[in-house]
Amino acid sequence: MRDITQAEVQDKRVLVRVDFNVPLAGGKVADDTRIVAALPTLRHLLDRGAALVLVSHLGRPKGKRDEALSLAPVAERLSELLDRPVRMAPDVVGPAVEEMAGELKPGEVLLLENVRFHPGEKANDAEFARRLASLADLFVNDAFGAAHRAHASTVGVCDYLTGYAGFLLKKEVETLRGVVEAPARPFIVILGGAKVSDKIGVIENLLGKADALILGGGMANTFLAAKGASMGASLVDDEGLEASRRFLRMAEERGVEIHLPVDLVVADEFSEEARTQVVAADAVPDGWRALDIGPESAKAFAGVLARAKAIVWNGPMGVFEMEPFSRGTEAVARAVAQATQAGATSVVGGGDSVAALNRLGLADGVSHLSTGGGASLMVLEGKSLPAVAALEGEGS
Repeated sequence: MRDITQAEVQDKRVLVRVDFNVPLAGGKVADDTRIVAALPTLRHLLDRGAALVLVSHLGRPKGKRDEALSLAPVAERLSELLDRPVRMAPDVVGPAVEEMAGELKPGEVLLLENVRFHPGEKANDAEFARRLASLADLFVNDAFGAAHRAHASTVGVCDYLTGYAGFLLKKEVETLRGVVEAPARPFIVILGGAKVSDKIGVIENLLGKADALILGGGMANTFLAAKGASMGASLVDDEGLEASRRFLRMAEERGVEIHLPVDLVVADEFSEEARTQVVAADAVPDGWRALDIGPESAKAFAGVLARAKAIVWNGPMGVFEMEPFSRGTEAVARAVAQATQAGATSVVGGGDSVAALNRLGLADGVSHLSTGGGASLMVLEGKSLPAVAALEGEGS
């Protein structure tokens, strides 16, 4: 994969696909983590005399203009972070945008409007990709969070411009591929979230690579149900029951440990104000629902992680956004950070997993925080990312 250190950018206009899909509040950027993550690539290009045309999506405008999803607040925040003006284009393509891009001088930055305002983006329309590519002399992709999408701004433009990987994209791909393809051992994978059916490909791939899987959240409910446990009114992925039974058999055949909760925090309703109790994992009372792993499970999972040399974590252990059901996820976050401090390589992806580390001030305590949920899952499945394949010349 070509990267920006190999690109000749002096006096060139560079189209840079960034991931500025950030939360907004009151017309301002509420969390600039993804913008900050792109700064090393942007500064490198600017310092080497490039003019930048930045392209990003924000939210899901469904191919129509939606002023609530304008990137104007992002331009304002990026200008502060780069300490230089960032011009805001009125659109993504068209005569006005072409004129603004054509006027750019080395060291100047133009941010295009939300690329998903155009239906041609998600359709990977060739003409839209050509018009987008015509704004620049070469292409840099630094948007790992969108690398699993075969869109015009991630894949299509590579048919018209020579493409290079930015620092963030390259680090993400190399880190994730490295830990999955050649991990130190023991290699422990932690998976949470709601549904087994959402992560069938991930489990299938990692069952052939990991030494142990730790399962929490709704996913664990389904595995427990597959083993015959009474789950009360808990979320159980009926579509994933047979797959769970198959994975349990596969794990036994391959000598892979699967660690399920031994106790659960259950509630009589889905609410922060609900009555709660801790029960054995196979004995959820009728009408009650499991919303977090229990304290004994947290202790057991921490014990497994203490011996890890490589860790991948994706997905929370419970309904993390509700305080009474956040403790399991927080306990795992602490255990991952402690294992990292003891020498393990840890890669964490998924919004709630990252949020837990941030909330506890432990984000710097892991080896790598992934910026892309869907993209990181695709790498964990062992699949090729369309945007990376385009840069590597494997296709478009």
